[in-house]
Amino acid sequence: MKITGYRLETFVQKLDRAIGDSNYPAGDDLMEMAILWIDTDEGISGIAPAGNSTVESLFHVIEGKDPRGVVGLWKDMVDWVHKGNNEGAVNGAIAAIDVALWDLKAKIADEPLWQTLGAREGRAKAYASDIGYNLSDDELHAFYSRMADKGVDGGKLKIGLNMKDDLRRIGIMNDAFRKVKDRPYLMVDTNEYWSPKQAIRYINQIEEHFDIFWAEEPARRWDFDGLRQVSRNVSAAVASGENMNDISQMYPLISQQAIDVANVGVGHSGITGARQVANMCYAYEIPVTMMNCPAEFMAPLAAALPNHNMMEVVDPGREGAFESWDSHIEDGWITMGTKPGLGIEISEKKIKKLQAVDFGRKPGFPFPRREGAGLWIKDIEPCEVNWK
Repeated sequence: MKITGYRLETFVQKLDRAIGDSNYPAGDDLMEMAILWIDTDEGISGIAPAGNSTVESLFHVIEGKDPRGVVGLWKDMVDWVHKGNNEGAVNGAIAAIDVALWDLKAKIADEPLWQTLGAREGRAKAYASDIGYNLSDDELHAFYSRMADKGVDGGKLKIGLNMKDDLRRIGIMNDAFRKVKDRPYLMVDTNEYWSPKQAIRYINQIEEHFDIFWAEEPARRWDFDGLRQVSRNVSAAVASGENMNDISQMYPLISQQAIDVANVGVGHSGITGARQVANMCYAYEIPVTMMNCPAEFMAPLAAALPNHNMMEVVDPGREGAFESWDSHIEDGWITMGTKPGLGIEISEKKIKKLQAVDFGRKPGFPFPRREGAGLWIKDIEPCEVNWK
């Protein structure tokens, strides 16, 4: 069996709701999306809900090779970009190709990807993540309550710009999940807006009112000294790493014990790269949490990691090009079925319909860093969000 070709379709999708964080609390409801196919001479194709134009410059590295040797093909791609570095669009392309190859490998074996990756069962514990600084208090409660109704017993909230607002909204999250658990798992995320000293001061204030399970990205992603300082001076665990590209960038955070929980995801150079990061964390007794993605397509890897605790789940509706996907949330767990590969079916008709839409503007995501980050706190301005 040989890899013979690829196809990439890109489009902009309007989400069911806007998403926003402390850097861009107003949020945006447009997002650039992509679907990648990797084809073989035996008529079997693998897909990835990701990709960009850089796939073209990397495809020759895997063309004509056996798609079943996924890890070796991943290394071939990483070695090819050695001098220019595995950054930005290059990293995104490697990640997309890697996911499509894993989907292909599982389809060739006629088994679900979670089984191919070595999981005993197709499920991973979930937690609810708002990415909703723009959501009103009522909308926030409705989201967490909806997830609680599915048995989810914890959530993460975007905070960082106003302590009074933060405490009130953490309370809303806490109240919503108490229908499931008396002491729900409460996480907060400032998306690198604070300095280490600010993080220590503000997290300690929050912990006077709530038991925080982890504080995510309380300082810059690469600042292992600062992150470690925060970890040593708050009760909550410190989580970070989602914006790193691979194991080489994660290594200082792990080896220097700067984080207590590692954020892993497709951005770590695909499934292969994310598994490498998780394995290193396992050696240091550090739990990992899988980052959100459309239709939870990284859940098969989460199910196969011995040190995985919870996977982030968001529901803004990013599955516009999907015909179906073989997973759902039940009793607080992402439960996957037995369809081969990722279990995702793509609709060509839906893609064409999405590509035909002109929104008249570009998506605002990924968000820029907010004014004052690491220096002072710029409060939410009047009318910046609809609830203030």
